[in-house]
Amino acid sequence: MRRLIPAALVVVALAATILLAASSDPMPGRPQYSGDNQLLRPADYRDWTFLSSGLGMSYRAQAGHEMFTNVFVPQWAYQEFLKSGKWPDKTMFVVEERGAASKGSINKVGHYQTDRMGIGVEVKDERFPDKWAYFNFDEDTKSANANPKAGCWSCHEQHAAVEHVFMQFYPTLKPVAKKFGTYREAAENVQ
Repeated sequence: MRRLIPAALVVVALAATILLAASSDPMPGRPQYSGDNQLLRPADYRDWTFLSSGLGMSYRAQAGHEMFTNVFVPQWAYQEFLKSGKWPDKTMFVVEERGAASKGSINKVGHYQTDRMGIGVEVKDERFPDKWAYFNFDEDTKSANANPKAGCWSCHEQHAAVEHVFMQFYPTLKPVAKKFGTYREAAENVQ
């Protein structure tokens, strides 16, 4: 009997270790890449810190259909930003796109969110020559190549209020960036 108890404890400890290793991300909330340098879709982003939501926002004068955009950032990166007003290396932002509806159930006025339509991911990572890269994922996309620099990167470079981040749309973080002097006021006055 005495020999069975230690053996049982070893089996239980081994099983717990295997389950923990299988279920945990080696670097939670940090970018993971495939062997061919594609970003793997962040699986747990809805557990991250919610920054803001937009409705029907577009960078073009004419937009298609209205969508909600919900922005999430990992908790560790959010905490670092609060301390310095800068985003640390390996920060990811997920912009979740969801449909917008106004008629359904008991709703009489206003809009609510519906099905997810895709996600965009902005990554600050020293592995990229320009430190920032942008990726798009559809519902069934598991990994993605970085978008061409002429697209997202150029727009963020020109119009972002803090580094490559459109902080002008995150009202709870604007005061933090202003306190640390990292906020670019001119980003609010684009015509």
